[in-house]
Amino acid sequence: MAEANEDDILQGINSYRRSLSLPNLIKHDKADCLAEEIADDIQDQPCSSRTNGANISPKSSTELPSLPSNLIKCKIDVNSTVDGVIMPVCVPKAVSTLVLTNYTSSPRYAKFLNDSRFTGVGIGTEDDWTVVVLATSTRTGSFANAVNSLVSTVGAVHYLVSLMLGLWLILVS
Repeated sequence: MAEANEDDILQGINSYRRSLSLPNLIKHDKADCLAEEIADDIQDQPCSSRTNGANISPKSSTELPSLPSNLIKCKIDVNSTVDGVIMPVCVPKAVSTLVLTNYTSSPRYAKFLNDSRFTGVGIGTEDDWTVVVLATSTRTGSFANAVNSLVSTVGAVHYLVSLMLGLWLILVS
């Protein structure tokens, strides 16, 4: 059993989308950066860690405490990004077929993969965790560049509040 490979996951997701007559998702640099950063942050969490799937809230921001700094690091402007989706999955030993099944068979995730608005994807893997971040081609989902001069420690809290309105965090083991 092979560990999850990001290219295999993307190929599987795109095969699934083609079966629904949807266009392939295209690698998106900023979504990829965010997925990698989140996967790195949660790699030590046990697979039993999860939420019921909801809008990012103060509670879920404690589950991803590095999210504000990850957004800055990936140069994502949360003031203009409200149409992104963060989908972490934990599968022991990260078996690619099981990871892919979690994304395509779970109603929680499949509804986003079935949505033609999503055109870009980033995938990050660390240990048992795989994180898929979806982006749209719209102005509010393309993960526009962050304005570096506006970013500060205090400003990051403002950005996180804006992000809470748009991004979804869904954790499924």
